[in-house]
Amino acid sequence: MILTTTTAGSATAEVTITVDKAVQRMIVTVGGQPRYDWPVSTGADGYDTPGGSYRPQRMERTHFSREFDDAPMPFAIFFTGQGHAIHGTNHLRQLGSAVSHGCVRLSVRNAAALFALVKAEGTGNTHVQIEGDDLSMAGGNGGYQQTARTRRGYDVDSVMSAGDQMGRGM
Repeated sequence: MILTTTTAGSATAEVTITVDKAVQRMIVTVGGQPRYDWPVSTGADGYDTPGGSYRPQRMERTHFSREFDDAPMPFAIFFTGQGHAIHGTNHLRQLGSAVSHGCVRLSVRNAAALFALVKAEGTGNTHVQIEGDDLSMAGGNGGYQQTARTRRGYDVDSVMSAGDQMGRGM
């Protein structure tokens, strides 16, 4: 008589986070199926978000930027060795515009959902793809025109409480 034992392993799915800088959107797929489609903010002029394929290097639920005046970066998923991350922001009205210092910003609620998903499925099963040009070709006139990369000023109405910024008010 031969006894065999099987261990029930947890099945993980491949998570793909695709950021398109030209349209300032993030599409998240899990196991090849679309899960989320969110507006983001990528790098402003002089602070480009680097294009390419990455894997998350580390995750920090509560992080403050050492480079930019201790700015809150809740639910940060770092994808480059230079400190570029996907993280939450309290500048909600700026989503859809290129205004960051090179990170990929999204709402704190969406950042929390993404953080939980990547944590559950694993950083080794997660791919971050940054694509698209900062400028897209304008139709008809042969010139270039900025698409969703227009800078907007800071809007007081978009400020969240300190607790919400770090995901504590959710």
